[in-house]
Amino acid sequence: MPDPILRTATAADLGAILEFWQLAAEDAHRPADSARALEALLARDPDALLLAVDAATGDLVGTVIAGWDGWRCHVYRLAVHPDRRRAGLGRQLVAAAEDRFRALGGTRADAMVLDENALAHHAWRSGGYARQPEWSRWVKAL
Repeated sequence: MPDPILRTATAADLGAILEFWQLAAEDAHRPADSARALEALLARDPDALLLAVDAATGDLVGTVIAGWDGWRCHVYRLAVHPDRRRAGLGRQLVAAAEDRFRALGGTRADAMVLDENALAHHAWRSGGYARQPEWSRWVKAL
């Protein structure tokens, strides 16, 4: 199977992204994603949402948000189609996010991963990421 095409998302992709995340993304312990939130992301940082698109079919097969706030690099919503997992696509998406961060001047990236998501722990560890035990994430719904 040829490597998918990696590109940034556009407004035309938002419906497909939301549908894809229903299939491929971890959604526990968080509010539902919305078109409005994705529109805000694209308006603020049009290059943050990276997509992997099947070169033959045009189908969405992976996503990652490479969030840069001008100070820190955050990786969100890494998702790979279940039929395409364990073939290096997640690694390609993370590498594209890291390339973006380096180009912007970033020096360290972080990823939020649920404690019980053991499959994700393995993937992040194999990509050179390490759990940072001295931090806890504090959240408040707005």
